This record gives sequence, C-alpha cells and structure tokens, in this order.
Amino acid sequence: MSKHQIVSNSAEETELIGERLASLLEAGDVLTLEGDLGAGKTTFTKGIAKGLGIKRTVNSPTFTIVKEYEGRLPLYHMDVYRLEYSDEDIGFDEYFNGDGVSVVEWAQFIEDYLPIDRLDIRIKYNGDSRLLEFLTNSSHFESKINELMS
Repeated sequence: MSKHQIVSNSAEETELIGERLASLLEAGDVLTLEGDLGAGKTTFTKGIAKGLGIKRTVNSPTFTIVKEYEGRLPLYHMDVYRLEYSDEDIGFDEYFNGDGVSVVEWAQFIEDYLPIDRLDIRIKYNGDSRLLEFLTNSSHFESKINELMS
C-alpha cells in the first residue's frame, strides 16, 4: 500500500482537490473518506461532484445513508455511520460494481462489503490547514493519484 499527501489550506482548496480527482475517475471507482466531524469530507465530496459535472447541491446523506447524483458519471454518496451496529446490506455491490463513482463516509462500518480495489482518503486537521492522505493498494488508483499530484 502506498501513501500520498496533499496539504489543503482552505475549504475551497479541499473542494478543488476533489474536483481535480473527479476528472480522473471512472465507473466503478470506490473512494472511502475518513476524518473527524468538520474535517472536510463533505467539502471534498462537493468537489468530486463538481468535477463530475453535477449541478445539484451536495450535502451529507446522514439520514438517508445514500444519495445519488447524476453527472458525467453518477455519484453515489454514502454516509454509513448509522450502520455501525448493523450488518444490513443495502445493495452495496450494485453501487460498487455499477456505472458510477461511490464515495463512502465512515467506511469502517461496512468493511466486509468494501471492494479491495479502492482509494482510501483520510482528512486530518493540520493546524489551520488540512492534510489529505491518499492510500492506494492498486496500480489503478496509484496512477490516478500520481496524475493528481503532478
């Protein structure tokens, strides 16, 4: 597994990093997002949506678990926090193997359902800035992150 880091100095910059990454994503790509409340997970996802050409307002799907958005590729934005003590499968395979991009917040709660080939993103407080860590375990995502970093 390899790790790459990008420092973001503002919410706008975090969104822009998400937007740039979105331009490299393909159908079936799965991204997980980890970070404390307020770290920037939804801001990053807004950037992904923008980069996929989605016009609708993106907000956290805390109460619905999954929100779907239409763009160049569909975006499946999941917040699986409420599934912490549940083994409920809401059809994850259909999303993860579908024709869109899946972004999963609190992914540790559905670890058994996640594909091995995915991009794990951790957003951490770094003083006044944020540190975005991209962890890859496949050449598919490694090449995308290398392109993002260049």
